[in-house]
Amino acid sequence: MARLKIEISVPDDHVEKVTAALHASGAGRVGGYERCTSVWRIDGTWQPMPGADPYDGEVGVLQHATESRIESFCDTDQAAAVLRAVRAAHPYEEPVIHFLPLYEPGED
Repeated sequence: MARLKIEISVPDDHVEKVTAALHASGAGRVGGYERCTSVWRIDGTWQPMPGADPYDGEVGVLQHATESRIESFCDTDQAAAVLRAVRAAHPYEEPVIHFLPLYEPGED
């Protein structure tokens, strides 16, 4: 089965909530291990446009903040459930959630 890498940008104060939703939806399992994730500190920028309802910042003003990037993985058939769970737990109006295909070479 094909696997996907998941990358999620999230405010630091929501890392635990989003990570819990990610794992509850089945992501982060490798063999006999579960809840496998990495969390990285990142610098984020965004500018809310008219009509936006920003979690942080104000419309028309360029924002800069430290965020966290949560990285994990899931099987392709889990991706829709993972996406729903993460969106439900995420505070952003438009969360950045990437699913990237992983290349897994066969063994000789």
